[in-house]
Amino acid sequence: MRVVEVKRETKETKIVIRLNPDGVGNVKVNSGVPFFDHMLTAMAKHGGFDMTCTAKGDLHVDCHHTIEDIGIVLGDAIKQAIGDGRGIRRFSHAIIPMDESLSQVALDCGGRGYLVWHGTFGNKLVGTIPSDIFEHFFYSLCTRAGITAHITFSGKNDHHQCEAAFKAFGIALGDALAISGNKKAVRSTKGKF
Repeated sequence: MRVVEVKRETKETKIVIRLNPDGVGNVKVNSGVPFFDHMLTAMAKHGGFDMTCTAKGDLHVDCHHTIEDIGIVLGDAIKQAIGDGRGIRRFSHAIIPMDESLSQVALDCGGRGYLVWHGTFGNKLVGTIPSDIFEHFFYSLCTRAGITAHITFSGKNDHHQCEAAFKAFGIALGDALAISGNKKAVRSTKGKF
């Protein structure tokens, strides 16, 4: 079992995330931002990994620091779960519809953090969250975890587009972190990530 727990405390936030990529989709999230809790829950549930996330942030300012720092802590937890990469599938992708919306995510969990984001929301807010923070969340997560991610979404309803992207990312992440084949092998021509 690759169970990790990561804590981060700053003057702006206090966050604890426990992650088990070998879980079954048991999720408990409390960030103080209900719509974001819904997105993280969908991501982990559909990705099939166990996750708990508790966060206290300076929500009296806005939700930016809380969501950004959750991305940082979740990225650190994923990086620890990957370890030296032995046995993981490494690459994965998912294409997920949600009504009129569609999201495509392709991942490489090979140690190089990068985000390509294609899609726009129609409104300045998704739920109560500024729409630009979602790209920043995934950027923070991917750069800390060492994941290259291409996230594309389209549709008409912002909630559906956002949820499809989180579900697709979760499914691709669960698949990429799965142990597959030779448990001692690192899927890299270099021999390490």
